[in-house]
Amino acid sequence: MSIELNNESEFEVESERIVSMLRHHFTRLRLSSRAELSVLFVNEDAMEQLHIKWMDEPGPTDVLSFPMDELRPGDPNAEGVLGDIVICPQVARLQADAAGHAEIDEVMLLATHGLLHLLGFDHEHPEQETEMFGLQRELLDSFQAEELS
Repeated sequence: MSIELNNESEFEVESERIVSMLRHHFTRLRLSSRAELSVLFVNEDAMEQLHIKWMDEPGPTDVLSFPMDELRPGDPNAEGVLGDIVICPQVARLQADAAGHAEIDEVMLLATHGLLHLLGFDHEHPEQETEMFGLQRELLDSFQAEELS
C-alpha cells in the first residue's frame, strides 16, 4: 500500500503514527496492498477555499475526502487510488479542545473518518451514521489496542 502524507500547514503532525494507523485500517478493512492514498494537512485558508469550491459552504472544515477509484473494503485484489483526505489541524485543535481530548486523537479520528468516506461510507441517514461511526470507533479502538500491545 502506498500512503503519501504531506503537511502544508504550520502545525506539526505525527506523520509516522498517522501512517501507521492508516496501514492498520487498510489491513482491518482488507484493502489491496496495491491501493494508494494521499493525506494532506492544510491551514484554515486553504481548507476554506476547498470547502467553498467543493461543498459550496463558507469557512474552513475539519476534513474533506476526494474519492478516486471507488475501491471498497473486503476486496484485497482491487488496485487503484482511493483518493485524497485533506485535514485542517487548526480546526482539529478546536474540536479536540471542545471534546476534551488530545489533538492527535482528533486528527486520527478525522483521518479514519476521511478514509471511510473514500470507501463509500456516509452518515447522511441515521442507519448510515450508525454503521459508519461504529466502524470508525472499531478501527480506532483496534489500532489503540495494537499500539498498547
